[in-house]
Amino acid sequence: MTVKPKLDSKTVADQARARGAYAHVVDTAQHPDRGSTLNAIAAALSLPDHFGRNLDTLYDGLTDLSWLPPGEHVLIWRASEVLKRSDLKSYLAVHSVLSDAQRALTPRAGRRDGRQLTVVLAD
Repeated sequence: MTVKPKLDSKTVADQARARGAYAHVVDTAQHPDRGSTLNAIAAALSLPDHFGRNLDTLYDGLTDLSWLPPGEHVLIWRASEVLKRSDLKSYLAVHSVLSDAQRALTPRAGRRDGRQLTVVLAD
């Protein structure tokens, strides 16, 4: 996972689009708990309803992405520190799932569907 604290989410999104990637901004400034953070991530990536709102199904959805077009999808997590300050355990769990999913969707992981996930923390 990439941490770029000096870049704001708009700059990161513009850079992603400039290289042909799809930018998905998750703003959790108003989401100080795990459930609302998962809902915000699900909304940003248009996760289908059959993906539940828990860490296991979040990982499943992030490593599928079949409803999105092929290419790089950049998930930009804005204000992640809100969850980190309010619930460190949940922050670490969500961060871990995002990191694991990003690793699973790297081009070298043998993906053949042309989808890649990049996660960036930006504020």
